[in-house]
Amino acid sequence: MRVKIILKRKLKRLLEFGCTNAMVSWGIIIFLVFVAIGIYNFMLLPQIDLKGKNTIIIDYKDKYVEKGYKASFLGNDVSKDVSIKGKVNPKKIGVYKIVYKVKVGTFTREVTRKVIVKDRKRPKLEIDDSDIYLCPGDEIVPDKVKAIDEYEGDLTEKVKYDITKEKITYSVSDKSGNKTEITKKIIYKDIDKPKLTLKGNDYIYLFVGDEFNDPGYEVSDNCDKEISSKVKVSGGVDTSKVGEYVLTYSVSDSYGNDIKISRKVKVSERPKDGTVYLTFDDGPQSGTTNVILDILKEENVKATFFVTNKGPDELIKRMYDEGHSLALHTASHDYSIVYSSVDAYFDDLYSVQDRVKRITGYESKIIRFPGGSSNTISRRYTEGIMSTLTNEVVSRGFKYYDWNLSSGDAAGGHPTAENIKNNVINGLRKDRVNMVLMHDIKPYTRDALRDIIRYGRENGYAFEKITMETEMIKQRVNN
Repeated sequence: MRVKIILKRKLKRLLEFGCTNAMVSWGIIIFLVFVAIGIYNFMLLPQIDLKGKNTIIIDYKDKYVEKGYKASFLGNDVSKDVSIKGKVNPKKIGVYKIVYKVKVGTFTREVTRKVIVKDRKRPKLEIDDSDIYLCPGDEIVPDKVKAIDEYEGDLTEKVKYDITKEKITYSVSDKSGNKTEITKKIIYKDIDKPKLTLKGNDYIYLFVGDEFNDPGYEVSDNCDKEISSKVKVSGGVDTSKVGEYVLTYSVSDSYGNDIKISRKVKVSERPKDGTVYLTFDDGPQSGTTNVILDILKEENVKATFFVTNKGPDELIKRMYDEGHSLALHTASHDYSIVYSSVDAYFDDLYSVQDRVKRITGYESKIIRFPGGSSNTISRRYTEGIMSTLTNEVVSRGFKYYDWNLSSGDAAGGHPTAENIKNNVINGLRKDRVNMVLMHDIKPYTRDALRDIIRYGRENGYAFEKITMETEMIKQRVNN
């Protein structure tokens, strides 16, 4: 029995020793296989070493720039034999593979670089991020906020907001998890001034003896619902005396925000009957306007020039420097443009006004309509436009001047300087103001001017230029 036990123990030891040796043997074999594979890969196969990282992340729309590579085989550079497959579309989010392959003889190696195009930019919230001031007791009303994402486009419908008593937070997230938040602090305090505007013009011209009726004002406030009773008007106008009067309008709301504006009223003597206003349209023009300016200077007479956007700037500057009235006619003098609409008329008018101001620094508000306020040609382009414009120009602070005496220099036929002179001197009257229409682009007007001035002086007429104090000469509106 004892012998059997001893034999079993020896047999077990032999088996255990055999298993251990077998495991060691297999381990050695596996190691040798890996070594062989390694030797094959690194000695018998070409090698490709990528420059930069094997995985590259770029932002959506960013340009992918190839980092490069180097290939070798048995110590020789074979980079020129590498072929590359795969493209990256930076305008589309995703994972792209760039495969680099080199083959030398029967040996081939492939290496892959992964390029990930990601949207990592947060959406933009188009909102003023300054603090919000509310009237005490008011509730915040969220703004309509526009959200734009570079990849997904308009995310406005996804904008969320969170409101507490002290703040409001706007937020939006895109599909890539990029989130934008803007928080605005809410302050319950009125910091806005009342809105106070004058009805009518802020500069009114009257003559002695005229009646002054204050056109009034309009007032409102963001917090005070009724504020008109708080407006105070100081100053007064005495139309029995020549002078410039100032009316001051002021108002303060319940929170101490105040505003003050003023209106000036100028009272002048009415022009005497027999006064002559020499007015010239359509210039300036070299060869005529400059000579007319010479004559006016020599005769010591001031005139009024209704200018266009044509002609030399220096002649406009000279008119201003020599004390003449620079008035506005039209930029284009194209009826189809000027009278195509009310907006078109003012675009044209402001264009010539800008020209005068650019040249002289003076902002003229004295105007003459192309064709006069009584013209009917405007009816071809817009029915009733002159009825609208004659009121609208005045409401915008302009004064318009027609004429009551035409020189006839714009008529057809073949007028002469003698014709022009006779038309004017025969039309002059002592029982009215004489507003004379002429054109400084006409040579026969130029040649008749000196005789007209001398005739006027010899017969007791006074020559004046138009100013904003001059009473408007208006014709009957026919459209």
